[in-house]
Amino acid sequence: MKLKNYKLGELIELCDERNSDNQYKLSDVKGISTEKVFIDTKANMDGVSLDSYKVVNPREFSYVSDTSRRGDKIALAFNKSNKAVLISSIYTTFKCSQNDLLIPEYLFMFFNRPEFDRYARFNSWGSARETFSWEDFCDIDITLPSIEQQRKYVDIYLALQSNLAAYQSKVEELKLVCDGYIDQLKVKIPKQKVGNLLEMVDKRNSELTYTGVQGININKTFFPTVANIDEGSTRNYKVVEHNQFAFSGMQTGRDMCIRIALNEESKPVIISPAYTVFRIKDDNVVLSHYIMLWFSRKQIDRYGWFASDGSIRSNLDLERFFEMEIPIPDISVQKQIVNIHKCYIERQRIADALKEQINNICPVLIRGSLT
Repeated sequence: MKLKNYKLGELIELCDERNSDNQYKLSDVKGISTEKVFIDTKANMDGVSLDSYKVVNPREFSYVSDTSRRGDKIALAFNKSNKAVLISSIYTTFKCSQNDLLIPEYLFMFFNRPEFDRYARFNSWGSARETFSWEDFCDIDITLPSIEQQRKYVDIYLALQSNLAAYQSKVEELKLVCDGYIDQLKVKIPKQKVGNLLEMVDKRNSELTYTGVQGININKTFFPTVANIDEGSTRNYKVVEHNQFAFSGMQTGRDMCIRIALNEESKPVIISPAYTVFRIKDDNVVLSHYIMLWFSRKQIDRYGWFASDGSIRSNLDLERFFEMEIPIPDISVQKQIVNIHKCYIERQRIADALKEQINNICPVLIRGSLT
């Protein structure tokens, strides 16, 4: 098989279409993730004119040249949809200029390899802020097989993407069922205050029985703390037993997220003494998984943010946390909802694993196309 070597600049060209006629609106504005996808923008768009925003048409690319604060990955995305999106004018947009030599989807597979991220980070320059310039981008060496060979491996990649999309749609349907059920309960079922359902627990790691201090992330799960902690100094740390909750109201006002996690593992974990541990008062009245499901909703996070107070650091204190209300249906209904939610969580886990496998297979596909 005959292979040819190119500089990437020979195969791509800049695009600079602007939203000058305001054809595209706020709902079309996207950001770019290091996961190589377009995402809903996190920028405050109040009063921002979209005239100068760049248009990324289908099968066009965009990347963020600033690589300083994005870890080991470069933020780049490919518009694989059939609809244009808007991005910030500071981002770089480009497309394949030699479609008889290079298929855009093949190039995206090339970008999805860890080798590309390492190359981009190594060749980023700057004192205060490192950037991967367009000139350096164009200087990338790329080896191409025939267009027929590219198409063969692109078809494999697209088939995997199609399977993932079909699976993900079923996952989203489960989530809609669960959310819809909960929304009905809000208006039909009497509510109870959190303080009537949960009680505080204060078991300490006094005998140093447990190791491996955990924190709570914004996804409401436990994770190994990043703090530098001597395991011998954790006598005062709190123990979270199976089916107990850990709660921290300290970050709620900052992150718009109620940091609460349920220990579903059989093994206890230990957390900072600054956190609070809860357990269900009566599991004949409410299930711990049902409580966790309720606190997994974005509406509750927004309410928690609204209820947070403080002069220096906005905090969701325990008094206000206990005043929050939850609709409590019959325990049999709770079990049905929990089972649906558990199914959703498991399928979402599988979808995430499939997504990771697809990303991991890109280097394999590129190598296979060159042999």
